[in-house]
Amino acid sequence: MYKLPHFTEDNEELVFEFMQKNSFAILTGFDGNFPVATHVPLDIKRTGNNQFVFTGHMMKNTDHHKAFLQNDNALVIFTGPHCYVSASWYVKKDVASTWNYMDVQAKGKITFGDEDDTKKIIENITNKYESSESEAAFTKLPQEYVDRLVKAIIGFTIEISSVENVFKLSQNHGIETRQSIIEHLALRKDESSYTIGEEMKKRMLQ
Repeated sequence: MYKLPHFTEDNEELVFEFMQKNSFAILTGFDGNFPVATHVPLDIKRTGNNQFVFTGHMMKNTDHHKAFLQNDNALVIFTGPHCYVSASWYVKKDVASTWNYMDVQAKGKITFGDEDDTKKIIENITNKYESSESEAAFTKLPQEYVDRLVKAIIGFTIEISSVENVFKLSQNHGIETRQSIIEHLALRKDESSYTIGEEMKKRMLQ
């Protein structure tokens, strides 16, 4: 991870909020020969001692599942908005252009549950996105379908031991240059550039 002090967010609440907003994460492991990775939706919680715990599910007997049975070390990558930043926007222009982005990486140990655990994890993930009145609510799924589903997938829990982040938002530049970057990003009209610009604004007001 590209990690410098001025690009590190020290506010744990903001890091937690970022993970919640970008919870369709990349879960990576190692099968003994190569890294393995899968995009998975995660339910993210904090315990009483402020430790992060992630839950989710994956298909059984895939290369990913088998890799974690051999090695329970997991790396979870949360990616957020990102955009190109041109050095032509800087006050001092004889330096390299760059890329602004927000990223969190969490490491921990993964464990797999039984079918009851898996059902509960599926229910929690579904309830995160569906109301109880929705036709797609977990409680409205046929029991036969759920029983068949949990034989093909397996729920997991990851107890997180470390969390690192890079919120690279031009903090190494002066106010005038950062204001120029924000103004140019606003002209692009794409969501990622807009979000990076808004995040930069917040830090200029702090």
